[in-house]
Amino acid sequence: MRGQRPYHGRMAATMRDVAALAGVSLKTVSRVVNLEPHTRPEVVRRVRTAIAELAWVPNGSARTLRTGRTGVIGVGVSELRRPYLSMLTEAIVSELYRRGLQAAVEPTHHRPERIATLLASRGRVFDGVVLIGETSPELISALSPTDAVVAVHHGRTDHVDSVDADAVEAASLVARHLVVMGRARPALIGMDRSQYGNDILTAALAAAGIAPVGPPIGQVQGRADGARAAREILDRGGDVDALLCGSDELALGALAELARAGLTVPDDVAIVGYDNIDDALFSTPSLTTVDPGAARLARSAVDLLADRLAGTGGEVARRIISPVELVRRESTLGAGLQ
Repeated sequence: MRGQRPYHGRMAATMRDVAALAGVSLKTVSRVVNLEPHTRPEVVRRVRTAIAELAWVPNGSARTLRTGRTGVIGVGVSELRRPYLSMLTEAIVSELYRRGLQAAVEPTHHRPERIATLLASRGRVFDGVVLIGETSPELISALSPTDAVVAVHHGRTDHVDSVDADAVEAASLVARHLVVMGRARPALIGMDRSQYGNDILTAALAAAGIAPVGPPIGQVQGRADGARAAREILDRGGDVDALLCGSDELALGALAELARAGLTVPDDVAIVGYDNIDDALFSTPSLTTVDPGAARLARSAVDLLADRLAGTGGEVARRIISPVELVRRESTLGAGLQ
């Protein structure tokens, strides 16, 4: 019966278990796993849901022999020293593995020739490619929506399937939280990580009756940049009562600089980060942050890629906006108020 767990205890799930839970035949499960075309989208969703629930891992080697594909997906990431990018890369690799696929992670270091080489390897080395972060517009525009390429955190494009965190919702959550916390004079650090990041956040703040103090500080990435930006904001004055940072790394750097300046967080200045990396939980004080949901982004990206490999993605580039959450911690709430 569909919806009834077909096995109990610690026994590993089988394809038969997946078929029973999804209410389909073994052949249908095989077609979905092997990314074969002509399977109804609702059936594909049921099978994928059953696979996820049962944590079943297909036999990738057997599938490679049947289909003639390599079973390997190229994952291009701009750099791995950024904690969030590493976390998202790991989530995508884990999602690929869960579906019986292998991953080859290729750091591109923002070099177009590296990305071009990765894309040119499709069909020979890789069955498909996932690109993480902004990519050269020229390379993206040379692709077709039917290509097995998915861009994550690239921004809107009509050329390939893409997945992005909901920047509008993130900005709205942050703005509402500032209102609740009674903060009305924020400064912006590194919110330009997306093309319209500063504009989106400024609009959300304006809707909440808040205007940023001074111009935003952009083109910054790491903790040292966050510390320097916080120092610049303190030096220019303006009675800032909150720092809104485009990454947790920037926020952690700003947190250190405020401590050096003798200011208390959040009593003197509240801080909000973005990414929800592990360090955000273990900093002192712990960091309020926007969680873009790396696991959700990974599932969406691999779903899109699987559709392309199966020939069921259609002729138009698809775009998924993934939900985000605001994780409230001590850097805005104060100690003991999480």
